[in-house]
Amino acid sequence: MAKVYPKAPIVSPYLTLKRESFTIWMKSLLCHSNGCTVFDSDGQIVYRVDNYDKKCRNEVYLMDLRGKVLFTIKRKKLLAFERWEGYKWSSSSTVKKEKPWFKVKKYCKYFFMGDLACKVSAGHDNYWMVRSSAGKADFKIVNNDGNIIAEANQKQSSSGILLGEDVLTLRVEPYVDHSFIVALVTVYGLVNRKM
Repeated sequence: MAKVYPKAPIVSPYLTLKRESFTIWMKSLLCHSNGCTVFDSDGQIVYRVDNYDKKCRNEVYLMDLRGKVLFTIKRKKLLAFERWEGYKWSSSSTVKKEKPWFKVKKYCKYFFMGDLACKVSAGHDNYWMVRSSAGKADFKIVNNDGNIIAEANQKQSSSGILLGEDVLTLRVEPYVDHSFIVALVTVYGLVNRKM
């Protein structure tokens, strides 16, 4: 009798079963380019964001270490209103133009504890990016139930010294696609003109 082996589940390399911690440096490693670099807890580069047009932040690319584009983030502007759309690249290295994978809209009104917020729509799910009152660079990403799925704070050295506002610690909860979270952090940097 032949043995039957169950198929192993397909696991995304961007999804983990435990809480992940990243360091984000809001600088590009490329000369004459705006962007940011993301390091994992072992100090290895896992993501980079580059904007090759120094004067324009209308389109940026989130890439993995090898330069494979994961998301294209485009700014859409209508009169005084801005929104950002994220297009996820498929395995065939082409962006799906039909429909953005997520949209971010900045709210001019104050929300959540009297602070500025951005609404994220990703399919049927909605999230909020909310600036924390703890510090200028601190913010969190929450779902509609108010549960924190990711949080960024100004990084501290092991001796407790705060590093610059352009160096953040990003903590991502389990079962959350961290490439999506890094794309949202990129949008937050664009909204606040940090890139």
